[in-house]
Amino acid sequence: MNNFQKIIYFFLELQEKSLKRRLAKHLKTSSTNSTSKTVLSSSVTMTLNSETEKKIKLVRKNVEDIVKSCKNNPEKMLEYIESKGTKVFKIENADKILSVIKEEEGLITPLEGIEAIYLNFITGSGISIKSKPMFVMRNGDIDPYYMAHQFYKWYALEMGLPGYDFMSQKIFKIYLNSDGAILSNLTLDEMTGLKEAINRDKEATDLALSLARSNDGAKKALEKMHDGGANI
Repeated sequence: MNNFQKIIYFFLELQEKSLKRRLAKHLKTSSTNSTSKTVLSSSVTMTLNSETEKKIKLVRKNVEDIVKSCKNNPEKMLEYIESKGTKVFKIENADKILSVIKEEEGLITPLEGIEAIYLNFITGSGISIKSKPMFVMRNGDIDPYYMAHQFYKWYALEMGLPGYDFMSQKIFKIYLNSDGAILSNLTLDEMTGLKEAINRDKEATDLALSLARSNDGAKKALEKMHDGGANI
């Protein structure tokens, strides 16, 4: 075998390895996160998530109790959040500042890369390519039902429910602003993460809607959550 043939076979071998990696990525038959496992076969998809279900019920009950003890007061909820070690930042024009990295006021889940650097800079959190969970909001009145929605997501994150990792949240935000075409290119792990992110958002919305239905003056909050939430 001459040198030219060796070079050709070398590149063919690289292509073969690359193809195998891509196939393995899309043909995975199971996906596991912190509290559940999804198993895929030719005829059925089975999700083993008993621990997730238990945590969801516990999170809902605890959030309802905490919100009630705070008398649905957003400032008291923020004080509770800070008491548990999550930073809360009040920044003028926070909505416009956050829009640069396509984030909204309230809970900002962990970010990575340039978005994390930007967020850490505007909040004075140091220089790092990763950011910790935090709340970023404007000064002024906060809608109590929107705050309850954000509080649920924060508490679920604290309790270790899946769907809040960087990649799942990134795909979730793209999904919210897409026509669904993104779904055809996702791996099983990514699909599972997206599903969990959607579930957490839906649970937070369900809680806030439940609180808002008992108040005739909550129409604006309902509209805001419907506009920003996932269509399930």
